[in-house]
Amino acid sequence: MLPLSETNAIATESARAQITRRLEALIDHERCAFYMKHVMSKSYRVAVVGVTGAVGELILRVLEERQFPVRELVPVASARSAGKTLTFQGATHTVKALAPEVFDGVDLAFFAAGGSISREYAPIAAEKGALVIDNSSAFRLDPDCPLCVPEVNLEAARNPKKGIIANPNCSTTQMVVALKPIYELGGGIKRVVVSTYQAISGAGAQAIEAFKQQSLDVAKGEAPSGTEKLKGQLAQNLLMHWTPDEASGYQEEELKMVHETKKIFGDDSIRVTPNAVRVPVLSGHSEFLAVETNQPLDPAAVREALASMEGVVVMDAFANGVYPKPLDVVGRDEVFVGRIREDVGNPGGITLWVVADNLRKGAATNAVQIAQGLLL
Repeated sequence: MLPLSETNAIATESARAQITRRLEALIDHERCAFYMKHVMSKSYRVAVVGVTGAVGELILRVLEERQFPVRELVPVASARSAGKTLTFQGATHTVKALAPEVFDGVDLAFFAAGGSISREYAPIAAEKGALVIDNSSAFRLDPDCPLCVPEVNLEAARNPKKGIIANPNCSTTQMVVALKPIYELGGGIKRVVVSTYQAISGAGAQAIEAFKQQSLDVAKGEAPSGTEKLKGQLAQNLLMHWTPDEASGYQEEELKMVHETKKIFGDDSIRVTPNAVRVPVLSGHSEFLAVETNQPLDPAAVREALASMEGVVVMDAFANGVYPKPLDVVGRDEVFVGRIREDVGNPGGITLWVVADNLRKGAATNAVQIAQGLLL
């Protein structure tokens, strides 16, 4: 700092300007030092609620893969799972039972334990100072909780009023990533017709095991087990087994895509016509989209825009048998797009085929990407 005597002696405008420049340089230096100390070197106390479930386990794996700076892990699950051990970053950790006190001192909390748990405990974690990223549907349509896909609307997630950020439904997530460059290229989207072909892993670990056993039963010619858990026979079959909305005739899974798409784009004028189907596939959701925009689209321009989109892989040589399939995307974080073509029933419109790992980009990876985008 300048001596007081020197400051008092300064009288001219040029001298004042010199002081201003010196002070600005000092401020910039202090800001840089603060950033290096508190941001570049920062690590976080991270809680994962539902850590023993399919998505919770995968969040740990993605945190490791992406080298997220976890200073201390707080693995949390139900009382039934408390005391179990798991390995993270080469160290053994003991699972804690879910209770308000587990969030003391937590900087970042991932929730992957269902809507009822999130509704009760996510606000507690946020009140204790944690940034909460929730994988359930509990806060997706809350106007004070951002609904975020980082490639599409990361800025909307900054400074959430309640300290809670919602992860969209898995089918919505992969769809809006593919729609983002189309929205920009077409001057906005009028309408999307989407049919989903959803893998059983989206229903959780118990459903996965039930489907595996049911498939064995059917292959042996035995009566299929697991029909209660799967709400029918999925082996060698298709189901539409989500909770129905009697008033509209749609399934809740379908209506999620309607409302979430509008919120993510911040555009209530987008019309979404969805149909969701469960298919006998372990992992990897597939979607057919027919998109109409405000301006006519050319398939070549759409293909080029998608190829340059962060988080998208274009696999589009259909004449040669090249298009995305569920087996292609398992274990991958990107959204895969193929069969990009003009809509023959609506010239100027576009149809495309979108496939992604529903547990990774549709859940765990997207959650970690939100944390990376906001904190690193």
